[in-house]
Amino acid sequence: MSQLPNDQHEYNRKLIAEFRENGRRLEERPLLLLTATGRRSGIRRTTPMMYVRLDDRLLVIASNAGAPKHPAWYHNLVADPAVTVEVDGDEYAATARPTTGADRDALFARISEQYPFFVDHQKGVSRTIPVVELIKSGR
Repeated sequence: MSQLPNDQHEYNRKLIAEFRENGRRLEERPLLLLTATGRRSGIRRTTPMMYVRLDDRLLVIASNAGAPKHPAWYHNLVADPAVTVEVDGDEYAATARPTTGADRDALFARISEQYPFFVDHQKGVSRTIPVVELIKSGR
């Protein structure tokens, strides 16, 4: 499992601020901000995360750094797939769609070729790590 900062919330707060100050991009890594509605609280929460573009698809991986449970943001977007995406200098409404079956497996294999640490994350857990497509609204 990946090493996480001691105070993940403070780390995320600073990363979100830096990302937005830099025109919704960070040159050194593929990062986006995903805002979803909490399934219990109803509060909109923003989470910074890595993304992957494959073909014409924008994808995020719910590996939770190899943790045994899905990340909270994943459960939130399953309950309410209407999200906001901030990426590459842009902000827009989107629908989060977890991929399934052979599509998910093929995407995960391709993503893992580029980023082998996802293989380690999957090997370390019994759950299937979700691959989520973020589909721009109006597309």
